[in-house]
Amino acid sequence: MFMNFRRIRKCQCVQLLTTGLVLCVMMVCWDEVDHHIVRHVRSYMYRYLINNYDFVNSSLVINPSHGHNKDGSDSVDGGFVNYPYLINHPGKCGGRDGKNWDDVLLLLFVKSSPENFERRQAIRDTWGNESFVSSELGVSVRLVFAIGIHADAEQRSRVQKALLQENQVYRDLIQQNFVDTFHNLTNKLILQFHWKHAYCPQAHFLMSADDDMFVHMPNLVKYLQHLLSSETGAKDLWVGHVYRGAPPNRCKHSKYHVPYDLYPWTSYPDYTAGAGYVVSGDVAAKIYRATQLLNSSIYIDDVFMGICAKAMGVSPQEHAYFSGGAKTQYHPCIYNHMITSHGHATDVRSLWQAVTDSASYRNSRGFMGNLYCKAVRVMLLCIPYFQNTYSCIAAFT
Repeated sequence: MFMNFRRIRKCQCVQLLTTGLVLCVMMVCWDEVDHHIVRHVRSYMYRYLINNYDFVNSSLVINPSHGHNKDGSDSVDGGFVNYPYLINHPGKCGGRDGKNWDDVLLLLFVKSSPENFERRQAIRDTWGNESFVSSELGVSVRLVFAIGIHADAEQRSRVQKALLQENQVYRDLIQQNFVDTFHNLTNKLILQFHWKHAYCPQAHFLMSADDDMFVHMPNLVKYLQHLLSSETGAKDLWVGHVYRGAPPNRCKHSKYHVPYDLYPWTSYPDYTAGAGYVVSGDVAAKIYRATQLLNSSIYIDDVFMGICAKAMGVSPQEHAYFSGGAKTQYHPCIYNHMITSHGHATDVRSLWQAVTDSASYRNSRGFMGNLYCKAVRVMLLCIPYFQNTYSCIAAFT
């Protein structure tokens, strides 16, 4: 039996070329591989197996001696900044005389950019419509939009004039004097909790949402009323789409990049997707206190929320039908159960029409309807591509 040395050399050559090609691809794509696999595994293990450090230590606590400038104004040196209001509605929840607060079930705070008038109007006309919620659902909801000033200095005056006109009509804009950019989202988070503390402390719940969110208000109200009627009541609640053991993004080209000197640890505290979550009144009060104590230089608002909650001993709770950052395709078998859905900049009105149309629920009624919808939800939700919308658990709830 003879061995073909020429064939062996050919196979070895192919193996070497293949190995070299794989190594080249890994070198080129290492940042992506490291970010999506290695860092997540390392972060998750560190957060839940070792867990040997505090996520909130002295480096994140504001030094009281640096809290104010000599003239008495709030310092901007890495700590809490109390920006002045440019537009405000102190009487939105009643209590103008310090008494007689309205019984508000839910304070809806929508984070919006100054130029997004169409998105705000669509929300006013649909899921944020206070009159609809009052007449059809029998509860009191207050809707306000959190905004800063336009980022473009040349357009700022024109946009501000339009905002003042919009506010005269709808009286639901809350604006502070900071530039409205991605890196100032934490300022909007602080605005929400400070405004609630000052002007709507009696609200049972606070919801924070982006202006491209769709909220199934009947489902949300039903869920919140159930919580209030439970034996424990609505306490210690922070509910949404939870991210656990997530690592900081160290890729410099990403808008989510967080350098080591800003956040040196391997893992973030657990937090909910900032696109839409709900907290109970007592948790809102705790977060308010935390924002006064912690350094707000972390510009990713949902991460800062997680840091504040960690400091106050609050943990997020997963709800199967609070969506993550991605958008799932529309199907009544999913949207009839959902509470929030992200990525709806243009189709809010059509979704609302489907929600308020009782005929859209017919396919999900009865044994066969339930069986059909369960199969649809499994096909649409239990595949990796949609894991950032609703979890697979939602298919079985």
